[in-house]
Amino acid sequence: MLKIRLKRCGRKKSPSYRIVLMPSQSKRDGRVIEELGYYNPFSKMIKFDREKIMYHIKNGAQLTPTVKNFLKK
Repeated sequence: MLKIRLKRCGRKKSPSYRIVLMPSQSKRDGRVIEELGYYNPFSKMIKFDREKIMYHIKNGAQLTPTVKNFLKK
């Protein structure tokens, strides 16, 4: 099963996250299939490609609760 979830990147104690599509069995920072956006918690900046996310949801990808909250905003 594919999931749309966050992947951590950035420096130590200064995280930023990428919104990615990856298999649910893989590690948090493992290999991704496609990058769909990013989130910076310090500047509260969220940017993602809504069309690609909706395409993958229609094809069976699951959202994590955090990414689901981003889409609601």
